[in-house]
Amino acid sequence: MASSFGQNVKNEPPEFRTPPGIASTPPPKTESRPLLMPNNLFHPFSESPSPEIRRRAAFIKQNAFCPHPDHRQSRLPMNPDDPEARKSSQGGLAPAHVSFECPDCGIPVSCSEDHWADDYESHLEICDTLKEINEDDHDLRSGRFFPEFEYPGDQMEEAMVNMTNWDTFLYSREFRAINDDRSLRQATRLLTYPVTIGSVLHELSPYSIKQKGRLTVEGLKSLSALRYSLHPPRNGGGSDIKGLRPTPPPMRIFILGARAESSLPREVWVQLTHLFPRVAFHLVFIGPESMANRDAEFPLPERTPSNPYGAIVEDRITNSLKISTFVEYYHTLHKAGHFYPYDPYFDCFMLFHPGLGHPASSHEWQETIPQLLETKVPILVTGYTQYDMERDIDWVKKTVGGEMDMLMEPGENRFRSLRWDLNDLDPQDISCGNWGVWGFRGKRYETTRKDSEE
Repeated sequence: MASSFGQNVKNEPPEFRTPPGIASTPPPKTESRPLLMPNNLFHPFSESPSPEIRRRAAFIKQNAFCPHPDHRQSRLPMNPDDPEARKSSQGGLAPAHVSFECPDCGIPVSCSEDHWADDYESHLEICDTLKEINEDDHDLRSGRFFPEFEYPGDQMEEAMVNMTNWDTFLYSREFRAINDDRSLRQATRLLTYPVTIGSVLHELSPYSIKQKGRLTVEGLKSLSALRYSLHPPRNGGGSDIKGLRPTPPPMRIFILGARAESSLPREVWVQLTHLFPRVAFHLVFIGPESMANRDAEFPLPERTPSNPYGAIVEDRITNSLKISTFVEYYHTLHKAGHFYPYDPYFDCFMLFHPGLGHPASSHEWQETIPQLLETKVPILVTGYTQYDMERDIDWVKKTVGGEMDMLMEPGENRFRSLRWDLNDLDPQDISCGNWGVWGFRGKRYETTRKDSEE
């Protein structure tokens, strides 16, 4: 999981796919019960019935450090809330890896039982959430049937979608009823990616220009252009010669720095097309890690004159969705003019947890952000926390100066993942996918005419 405290921002959680050997392997004929029952989901990580979770526990113990303030700092603190800020930079005990698992949450959090007990008050702030993470991870590997991962298809356009929150969205989109909080968390962990995009671009978006609606005047201008294309009027087309009508180009959504979102089941991304039934979409995943967790599709295609960047194209998903994946940095494609021309009516950039201002990844965006501003196309960005978003915004303003227009003020995303995730490099760092969302665009300058003097 990407860390807001200074760890590796490229480490995405593995929960996007059912673990190998669990869902695909039929249970023994003599065993009719699932691997784990709903009332038997809590297990200490090191004693988990899942081999994958036991390996994860070993990884945490080898890489995470004890947060007790008696130890010296193992790295520089990134913000005042960072547990490392409680430690001294000099003196004290040497940094020690975690080895003791909290009996309440089952996750390695301290180097010894004494340090865990001495610092229990601080650990208590996140202990319940860590226990929830523990049970959710075991639930994914329990062997049960997951009805929350069955998605509805098309629905008639007259049935309006209510985007007030997750409950109204799932109900109005005719999802199967989810009456369990854990099942809701599992469902939103995947759906947060397409629904976050749809909730901002849709004409019934909960984000408006009204008071505290977070949308700016410039944002209304940009989103109005996109919504004009996303919600076209009925053109009276038909199946005969007289009913032929010109078809607009597909809506291109460039997802930069793609990681685990590029490996989401395609049925999840199809949900985006159901929100805009009259429009075709072309999703473009770009980034050096855009093929992560897609081992079955290796080796990558060769780079040829007809496919100079080795794009992986999936154009048989549905008649309204095409997906292309480029294992390449965006600035390389931009310099080559691969996607030119850009159209503010048909193009949009999406950055999921990019870590623009994170010390470990900001250098990768140094060349890309000015190029994005040149296109004058809307750029939507999500973040793990409020601090993560503010750090990204400050870095963008520092990098490009006044050459950006804020389209959407930063704030909590109504369609964030309801499931919490754990950073294996720092168990104190918990966050949820797409917690917040904001947007910006390259500044547009209005031309003025000066009348000639008589």
